[in-house]
Amino acid sequence: MKIAFFSTKSYDKEFFETYQDQQEIHFKYFSASLSIDTVALARGYDGVCVFVNDKLEEETLQQLAAVGVKLIVLRCAGFNNVNIEAAEKLNMKVYRVPAYSPQAVAEHALALILTLNRKTHKAYNRVRDGNFSLERLQGFNLQHKTIGVIGTGKIGASFCKIMQGFTDSILAYDKYENETVKAMGVKYVDLEYLLENSDIISLHCPLTPETKYLIDATSLQNLKNGCMLINTSRGALIHTGDAIEALKEGKLGYLGIDVYEQEEHLFFRDLSENIIQDDQIARLISFPNVLITSHQGFLTKEALQEIAKVTFQNILDFQAGKETENRVVSN
Repeated sequence: MKIAFFSTKSYDKEFFETYQDQQEIHFKYFSASLSIDTVALARGYDGVCVFVNDKLEEETLQQLAAVGVKLIVLRCAGFNNVNIEAAEKLNMKVYRVPAYSPQAVAEHALALILTLNRKTHKAYNRVRDGNFSLERLQGFNLQHKTIGVIGTGKIGASFCKIMQGFTDSILAYDKYENETVKAMGVKYVDLEYLLENSDIISLHCPLTPETKYLIDATSLQNLKNGCMLINTSRGALIHTGDAIEALKEGKLGYLGIDVYEQEEHLFFRDLSENIIQDDQIARLISFPNVLITSHQGFLTKEALQEIAKVTFQNILDFQAGKETENRVVSN
């Protein structure tokens, strides 16, 4: 089976080539992302393998079907970048990797919290410049702080477990309560209560029409003054313009993001010699209490191994006509 592999990075090839010799599955690696402008690259392939910023909208899917593509395999858990209903109408099957490493993303959320709080990134740069001053590096103890967790699937549950090592006050909000999380002693509350009472809030929910701009001007005004907000899920959970205003007002005390709603124009590429045209990301970078990483929460050896392994299995299941829980279907 021939698969066109889009948005390829060196680490993708490293881990996928480990499995490629074991199966009759042949990848052609393209560095380009998949969109309406690059569909022609998929001509002659049975399927496409895509990542978070590949755009599979209805017109793109129609053209993929026209060149013979029958399978879409995602190298990620989220699938908001694929029009699932359109894919089904075209008799194209979509598979994802639902839980490649919840711990990897949860641990990265903690890294953002600790770095923002204790300013280790600033201390590192100071010491390299011979500056050993401790001025303006003050942080706060996490012990006894209230942590709010929005979204308690596998990643959210892993994050709750990690944070129990720091505090016994964890609040959670989710439309569907996780019994495992409840058994940990985490208290489920409504969203308004969580926003008003949390010192740190971490987002771990998928991007859906219901959750888009979950954090906007209204919800930001409900935050406890100086609250820290962390997002390692999807960029459009936060209305960026509203977050900037809350930072300027001092309502939002810290912001740590591994995702950004316009990241497809920025992330996963070296733009160090370019003028950044995105005024919002430039404004965020200018804040001393904002920390941005470029969607690296998944980037651990264990996660990359699991992504490759499960993606190969998804392709084999498609070939065998086997239905699995990894297949994405419309509601």
